[in-house]
Amino acid sequence: MISTTLSRRKTLALMGGTAAGLYMPAIARAATVEITAHYSMPAIFQEAQEAVLAAFSAKHPDIKVSYVNPTPTYEDGAQLLLRNAAINQMPDVSFQGLNRLRMFAERGIAIDLAPLLAGLGDPAQYGYSKPILGLGFHGGVQCGLPFATSNPISYYNANLFRQAGLDPEAFPKDWDGVIAHAAKIRSMGAGVDGMFFRWPGDDWMFSALLYGHGGRMLTEDESDVAFNGPEGLAALTLLDRFVKEGGMPNYAGTADLQAFAAGQLGMMFRTTAQVRSISNSVGSNFELRTTTLPVIDPVKGRLPTGGAGAMITTTDPAKQEAAFKFVQFATSAEGTTLMVKNTGYVPCNQIAIDDPSYLGSFYAENPLFQAATKQVHLMQPWYAFPGQNSVRVTQVMVDNMARIIEQKATPEQVLADMADEVRRLIPRA
Repeated sequence: MISTTLSRRKTLALMGGTAAGLYMPAIARAATVEITAHYSMPAIFQEAQEAVLAAFSAKHPDIKVSYVNPTPTYEDGAQLLLRNAAINQMPDVSFQGLNRLRMFAERGIAIDLAPLLAGLGDPAQYGYSKPILGLGFHGGVQCGLPFATSNPISYYNANLFRQAGLDPEAFPKDWDGVIAHAAKIRSMGAGVDGMFFRWPGDDWMFSALLYGHGGRMLTEDESDVAFNGPEGLAALTLLDRFVKEGGMPNYAGTADLQAFAAGQLGMMFRTTAQVRSISNSVGSNFELRTTTLPVIDPVKGRLPTGGAGAMITTTDPAKQEAAFKFVQFATSAEGTTLMVKNTGYVPCNQIAIDDPSYLGSFYAENPLFQAATKQVHLMQPWYAFPGQNSVRVTQVMVDNMARIIEQKATPEQVLADMADEVRRLIPRA
């Protein structure tokens, strides 16, 4: 904390000790407000968060932001905040997965940002369009502001394509083609795998297959599951085919990233958020390419919008004001530009999207980052399950999908079990 006044002794010393009878007014300095902020996935976000913090601190020297307890995944981040809320030791700002903002709004943990936004005037003038605000609006509460949005894309090793006799200029347009390519790459042997579809951790990548078939998680009134229809079965059947026909291995943790960087994996389907980190890890090992995700249903098909939103938890007026300034900067056109350049996420500030002075030249000079921008028209919100059991719902889905990857159950068995278990966890109508 910076002292707001000079002591009398220091004042006399500065005046050579001859200040008797003179009045020296105190030198006023603005008090520093200290706030804490939490974010998840430092493997993806650390460089972006540090860049945002450095730029913010240069503009606001009267506010000190300290990052605390970064967590490996969004799910870990949600659990951490729930535990901290129980003992009233929460960070002042938290960047949570967009699908968890609803839970924190329902529990009264995230404050309503609407009054703070109203103080700015028209939010659109700051780049907060209605669709952007909608990603953080739940139950009548503006519980968060989108910081980073993403969709799943295709990463592939152009060198392995050529070695397998495949054309890297013609990536498959559908999953049948992907599976056939994977089998051909794998047939080269030498421990090379053809494909890996990132399934563990949460329900996001399952959403990509479900939404791709035109499906949805729950019914419109959210009283029952809706993923147990033909779209859900088609999604799980495709996951089963990845293993049976495409030879997809059961990579744990980040093993797929390591195999891909080492040139031992032909295709990988993950979030666009990792373009920067994957490009860095590949380096000059091989020619890295990215492209859009294969289309399933060209009319009804959609993709989930992943990413993070910034929410404020503190109710202390001074900290709340400082926290909002930090959140506003992080989600501004300038903050969004820093985030995009250091990750691969899609920008979520309309000014940064529309004004070419922010990212226009960046995309032209960095073609690996372009895949996600070509899918923006297909994006829909990452579904946020209602009620107190939303985290458990996600785990149920992950555990059941593992049975397919491990070839311990059929898609039909998994779909029925997953529907029954999720049905018991969602609120009754």
